[in-house]
Amino acid sequence: MIIRCPPAGAVRSNALSTVCLSCFCQSTKTAARTVSRNFSTTASVRSTIARTTTPRLRDGYFSANVLLEKARASSSRGALLSTVTGEGSISRNGALKTSQTPESTPPTSTEDLPHRRRQKARKEAAAAAEADLVLPQNASSNLTSQASTAPSNSLRRLLPVLLSLSKPRLSVLVVLTAMASYSLYPVPEVLNPSATDTPSLSTLTLLFLTTGTSLCAASANAFNMLYEPKWDAMMSRTRNRPLVRGLISTRSAALFAIISGLTGVGLLYYGVNPTVSFLGGLNIFLYAGVYTPMKRLSVVNTWVGAIVGGIPPLMGWAAAAGQSATAGTWQELLLGEQNIGGWLLASLLVAWQLAHFMSLSWSIRHEYKQAGYRMLCWVNPAMNGRVALRYSLAFIPISVALCYYGITEWSFALTSAPVNLWLAREAYRFWKHEGHKGSARGLFWASVWHLPVVLVLAMVEKKGMWQRAWRSIVGEPDLEDEWEDEDEEEAVLTARHLTPEAKAAALTVGNR
Repeated sequence: MIIRCPPAGAVRSNALSTVCLSCFCQSTKTAARTVSRNFSTTASVRSTIARTTTPRLRDGYFSANVLLEKARASSSRGALLSTVTGEGSISRNGALKTSQTPESTPPTSTEDLPHRRRQKARKEAAAAAEADLVLPQNASSNLTSQASTAPSNSLRRLLPVLLSLSKPRLSVLVVLTAMASYSLYPVPEVLNPSATDTPSLSTLTLLFLTTGTSLCAASANAFNMLYEPKWDAMMSRTRNRPLVRGLISTRSAALFAIISGLTGVGLLYYGVNPTVSFLGGLNIFLYAGVYTPMKRLSVVNTWVGAIVGGIPPLMGWAAAAGQSATAGTWQELLLGEQNIGGWLLASLLVAWQLAHFMSLSWSIRHEYKQAGYRMLCWVNPAMNGRVALRYSLAFIPISVALCYYGITEWSFALTSAPVNLWLAREAYRFWKHEGHKGSARGLFWASVWHLPVVLVLAMVEKKGMWQRAWRSIVGEPDLEDEWEDEDEEEAVLTARHLTPEAKAAALTVGNR
C-alpha cells in the first residue's frame, strides 16, 4: 500500500514523494524517541535522588559539568590535560568521570585518595615502629627557642644563645666525670700546703677544676657549631641551633669560643696545675680540630670523640694528684702505678661513649647519611652492633681492675655487676637484631642510666672511706695516730739516755 501524503516529520533530505508504510512507522517512532529524550541536569538528578528511598549519594558526586566548564575555560591543551588528569578521567562516550573525596571538592592529586592516605599511614607507622626510639628533647634547641622569643640585642636573648652554643648537657656530663675522678683519688685526709705546687685547699682546687673544665667544654662545642651550620640545617636534632637560626653572628660565636677556651685553660693552669691545663687545651683541639672535620671523612671519628670524652677523668685525677705531688711533673701526675686509677676511669668513659653513641646514632642514621656524616650506623650496621657489644662487655674487667688497684673496695665488683650485665644484655640484643625490635631503645636507656649508677657506686665504695667514717663516729684511734704516739714515746725514751752534749746537738739540729 502506498500513501501519497506523508507527514512532514517523515520527509528526508532526498525529497522523496512516496514512502512505504513500514518505513513511515519506523521513522515516526525514531523521531518521537529523539524529540522526547531530554538530558538530565544536575538539579533534576539531585531532586530525583532526594525523592527516592535509596541511600543518598555523596555531595558533589555529579560534578562533571563543573569540570567540563573548567576545561573549556582553559585556552591551552596542557591546562586541559592537567585538569582532566588531576580531577578525573574521560570515559568512552566522552563524559568526564571523577574520583571524589568525602568532601565536596575533588582531590587535587592521587595522594589525596582514601586508599593512598591509608597506605601512607601504614608506611609512617612502620617507620615509627622500625625506629622505636624517641630521643629526649635537645637542651640547645630548647634554649634557642626561648631566645628567639626575646627582643633582639637584649640580655634575655644573649644568655640562652651562649648557653646553647656550649651544649649544656654535654658540658655538665664532662664536668661531672672530672669531679668523680677527682673524688676517687686516694689523697690524705689533711693536705700539707707546702707540699703542693699551688697553695690551695682541695675545695678551692675543685672549684678551679670545675670552672675551667666547663669553659673548655663550652669552647670546644662552640667551635663545633661554627664548623658545621650548613650540615646542621639538614638534621632534625641540630636544625634549631642558634647559628642555623641566625640568632647570633659567626663573628660573635667565634669570639665566645676563643674567650671561653683561653679563660678555661688559664684557670686550670693557675688554679690547678700545668698538666691539667694542657689536657684541657688538648681536648679543645681534638674535639674541634680533629673530631669535627673527620665526621665527614671516616668512621674513625667515633673513636676520636670517645677519646675526647675520656680526657676529663684524667684531668680530675691529675688535679687531685697534684696536691700531694713533690715535683708536679706530668710523669708524676699521669704515669706510674699510683696513677693507674685515672687511666681506668678514662677507659670506662671511652667504653661508655661507644656503647651509648651506637644506639643513639642508629635512630637517626638516615639523617646522618643525608648530611654526609660517616657513621657506622649506616655505613656498616653489622659492625655498629659489634662495637656496641664489645665495649659494653669491657665494663666488667674495668670494674674488677678498680678494685684490684685499690681505687674501690672489692664489694664494688659485686654491686656494679647487675648494671654491667644489664648493659651487656641490651647490647647483645642490639647486635643480634641490628637495632630493630626495640633493641636500640633498650640499649640507649640502659647506657643513660648505667654511667651515673657506676660512678656513684664507685664513689660510695671508695677504698678506706667507710673505715675512716666508722672510726670518726665510734671514736677509735686511727692507726696513723697510734704510730705517731709510738714514735714520740721512742723519742722520749731515747732522749733520757742521751748525754748533755748529745741533747745540745739534737736541739741545735731541731732549731735549724
